[in-house]
Amino acid sequence: MNPYVPEKLPLMSIRWEDTYRERNRSVYYERLKAISSDGDWNGWIRFFLSAVIEQAVENSQKTRAILDLYDRMKKTVPDITRSQYAIRVIDSMFDQPVFNTTDFIKFSGIPRDSGFRILNALREKEILVALRAGRGRQAAVLCFPELLRITEESRVA
Repeated sequence: MNPYVPEKLPLMSIRWEDTYRERNRSVYYERLKAISSDGDWNGWIRFFLSAVIEQAVENSQKTRAILDLYDRMKKTVPDITRSQYAIRVIDSMFDQPVFNTTDFIKFSGIPRDSGFRILNALREKEILVALRAGRGRQAAVLCFPELLRITEESRVA
């Protein structure tokens, strides 16, 4: 378990109320009121289905962007690292886009020296970004901002 990230990083929100309802707050309340005042369930169902469709389209776009990023990393990371562990590194970055360096070594299964060399190379090329520098025995916390930008729609770096 990564202490820097909630139990499971929500890669894609499928909860329509988190996005669609907030963007369409007035229509949402209007549709609810219409159920009470006019019995207009059809209007509510149309609103709800529009939300489901919009969220499905958004999640489909995110999925495509993640797959494209993965394919790009399959070319980039081996070029940067020149390591037999390149695919393991990529899979670990996609599985845990925020991690401390010690945990990365554990969950990736890469030997310690190779793992630190790879992480440093990826930091130099800005594939990974430090959220917190390591100090003494305290491990650095790194993130894979390109993946987080796709999944969280926010700037990390």
